[in-house]
Amino acid sequence: MRDTLHRFFRAARGAGVRISPAESIDAMRAAAEVGPADRAILRDALLLTMAKSGEEKAALAACFDTFFTHPDFDAPSAANDDDETGEGASESGTDAAAGTASVQASTELGSLAQMLLAQDRAAIAAALSNASNAAGLTDIRVFTQRGLFASRVLEQLGIAQLRDDIDALTTRNPADAERLATALRSLRETVSEMVAQALLLYGREEKEALRNEILRNAPMARLEQRQIAQMRVLIRQIARRLRERFSKPRKRQRRGHLDVRRTIRRNAAWGGVPFMTAWKRRHRDKPKIVAICDVSGSVAQVSDFFLLLIHSLHEVVSDVRSFAFSGNLIEVSEVLEKNKPEEAMKQIMSSVGYGSSDYGRSFVDFERGFMSAITAQTTVIVLGDARSNNLDPRADILRRIGERSKRLVWLNPEGRMGWGFGDSEMPRYATFCNVVRQCATAQQLERAVADIVATYQ
Repeated sequence: MRDTLHRFFRAARGAGVRISPAESIDAMRAAAEVGPADRAILRDALLLTMAKSGEEKAALAACFDTFFTHPDFDAPSAANDDDETGEGASESGTDAAAGTASVQASTELGSLAQMLLAQDRAAIAAALSNASNAAGLTDIRVFTQRGLFASRVLEQLGIAQLRDDIDALTTRNPADAERLATALRSLRETVSEMVAQALLLYGREEKEALRNEILRNAPMARLEQRQIAQMRVLIRQIARRLRERFSKPRKRQRRGHLDVRRTIRRNAAWGGVPFMTAWKRRHRDKPKIVAICDVSGSVAQVSDFFLLLIHSLHEVVSDVRSFAFSGNLIEVSEVLEKNKPEEAMKQIMSSVGYGSSDYGRSFVDFERGFMSAITAQTTVIVLGDARSNNLDPRADILRRIGERSKRLVWLNPEGRMGWGFGDSEMPRYATFCNVVRQCATAQQLERAVADIVATYQ
């Protein structure tokens, strides 16, 4: 039972369910309490101990149903000797003698041939399970390995001996040879179904990793509609990874240098023997971020993912104020905090989205209404392609924003080859920025945000 649960945990992780070692132990204890006799109770026990959200509960339930549903071996039916009732009655003695000879011959066959002739489903199911474990079926990762693992399972079952038995029976007992040949075909189909099921259970993690890797390097502005939901899931995974990386407890961080004076004062009662040490620690503030995002038609989709990522880092970033603009600028922090990402972006886009970008006017709006949001501890991030449609770029306001803030970072989703050409004001804006980076893919976005947060660690 323990090995079976370990394989199930592995399949569940591939289905996207996060299972910690402690949760695995709790699930194994719950399974030991309820036992494997009632599958419905076992299913409920595992779901209660491991699922932490509605999505995980649905994924875990589907994984359980797939994992504990085994392909059934379709044993060939015995020869219909009594199809013609008259012949069956007249030749009953001959059939009995042939049956006795068949039983005697079957004792000389291999174990797999005996199980197939006897149609012992329980023994065949046990043999299939043992063969799949011996063949390492849980190691399957990609669909091109299906033939390889099917061959391994059949070899562990003893297909070579079965072929020899069929050849030997062809001359002595053609009827049993035909039955074994039919059973072999059914066995191959059952093994193929087992391998397909294993690929579904254990290959999903590899497939998801490959898909995410492709998605991470795909330009976010060119995603198809079906990929947008996948990208949102990926952005949430990136946010979770950044939270886990940069929100470590203080005790896990470096202690720093020994504070000799405080150590001596603290241990004065023990004659100066340093039983209790004091350390010099540098105070680390969480970053305060002001995000100014261009939501015009060319970069609206990238801004969607960027705002989702920034507002998902609530454990790492102490304060985030977000602003969106195309022709004019508005604050959207409250909209993002109170609504789901899809609903929030609809409201933002209906207010200021999809228009022609006017960076100069938007910077004027920010300076008049929100310049007080920037302090010496604030990192200002501007996300946009810096294309002002040949209007006044007001780079002087950007210079004042950079002087007032701790850092000014510009993330441009457009390729560097296009900076400075046409109506692009990127070279002029870059003069006043501490960091200027291309940010067209999820991977580039993750690196940029990680570098920003890392400066406060």
